[in-house]
Amino acid sequence: MGDTVQPIFILPDKMIVDSLGDVIVTNDGVTILKEMQIEHPAAKMVVEVAKTQEEAVGDGTTTAVVLAGELLKRAEDLLDQNIHPTVLAKGYRLAEVEAQRLLQKIAQPMALSNDLMLRQIAVTAMTGKGAEANKETLADLVVKAVKGVAEHGTIDIHNIKVEKRAGQSTEHSELIAGIVLEKERVHPHMPRAVSPAKVALLDAALEIKNTEIDAKIQITDPSQLNSFLDQEERTLRLMVDKITLSGATVVFCQKGIDDLAQHFLAKAGVLAARRVKKSDMESLARATGATIVSNWKELSPADLGSAGIVREEKIGEEEMIFVEKCPNPRAMTLLVRGGTDHVAEEIKRAVTDALGDVAAALKDGKVVAGAGAIEMELAQGIRRFAATLTGREQLAVQAFADAMEIVPRTLAENAGLDPITVLTQLRSAHDQGQTWAGINVFTGEVMDAQRAGVIEPLKIKTQALSSATEVAEMILRIDDVIMGGKNNSQPMSPNGPGMAGMM
Repeated sequence: MGDTVQPIFILPDKMIVDSLGDVIVTNDGVTILKEMQIEHPAAKMVVEVAKTQEEAVGDGTTTAVVLAGELLKRAEDLLDQNIHPTVLAKGYRLAEVEAQRLLQKIAQPMALSNDLMLRQIAVTAMTGKGAEANKETLADLVVKAVKGVAEHGTIDIHNIKVEKRAGQSTEHSELIAGIVLEKERVHPHMPRAVSPAKVALLDAALEIKNTEIDAKIQITDPSQLNSFLDQEERTLRLMVDKITLSGATVVFCQKGIDDLAQHFLAKAGVLAARRVKKSDMESLARATGATIVSNWKELSPADLGSAGIVREEKIGEEEMIFVEKCPNPRAMTLLVRGGTDHVAEEIKRAVTDALGDVAAALKDGKVVAGAGAIEMELAQGIRRFAATLTGREQLAVQAFADAMEIVPRTLAENAGLDPITVLTQLRSAHDQGQTWAGINVFTGEVMDAQRAGVIEPLKIKTQALSSATEVAEMILRIDDVIMGGKNNSQPMSPNGPGMAGMM
């Protein structure tokens, strides 16, 4: 199966260099658009399409942006023929409604128990990206992670944390049924591993509070200074005693821990980490069953959580804390590895996309085939729908159908194939009733994308269609771009109507 899976999109990688000289190498659509310095207001609206797609699904950003661009390009041709922008917007809206109806009709059902299809979805998401060489191994980890956090038929993708570390090949990536923190013990004399562990989560600093107002204290005797220092030590010791009396053997603190408190904790054999992120604290609470306590004085045995083992391990050049064998491991961590930081970062992006795809497929319970198959089928259906219209909207609906073919066209171009030959072959196959006919980017031949295992969640297509169409309609309705401000009220371009002025 792994040899036959084809990508939905193969894009050349881009090297992005920011003003500080930091380098990002990626072909992830939303990452490229986020990092680019874009000034044109209409272009910024298209960037929002990618961001929306990323937030809603986690993948398909390139499809959404390419489709939006093609819709605007086709609209420009019709504007040149004196078709009014309002008519175009109405036609696009009609075509999008028909496309969504067709998608729901064509989509295939799937279930959480279908491991093969889930792996195919994950592999399809990672094909054509930096993780492609080890996509089979990573796909297994992705499916296990998503199934691990599934609870009562619902999946919260935020319960899966993706961490990256450079220094080893991708095949050494692993899934931890628990939490991995980019933290280390606050004191070298603390134990490196605690098993079993009683976990306390504190949202309060184990430090002496500073006064919130300016205060001045006059000391006239050295003994007074000693009494101040002794009181500080007693307060810190009281804090640590309260923690140890509760039975806690591991402490995760969202704020700071005083040096002296670290010493007392180490003497008591407690493993502690400080300045843990709020999101990590919430994940730890879910996994261990602990309650996040905002005042150390109120910590009690009932607030503690448990874990089979909490250990510190050196991964690459940095120490990390692993919280494993939790009673309710509804929080998982995918630790991805790469030879360099840039490789590891790109693999992390690919894995994140795969997680979003698998979760989206399970949430909707419907999938479609990729490799340009679904876009060609939609183009055919929308053309048939256009023939039922009598007004000028028909031209816009036909333009929408033509725009759908940008996905297989781009796929063919990036694979080094002749796009015209590919499109004619695909049209012929779909005319013959081959619903899932897609392009094999390695051979250039038409294949059954579903049988080849090129599977994508329906949500990617429905979200990309709605976002791309809405932004195209919005831009079509704009007849002038005006600079805001008291002294800058002149339009940027006198041209119009519609998008023509912006083009």
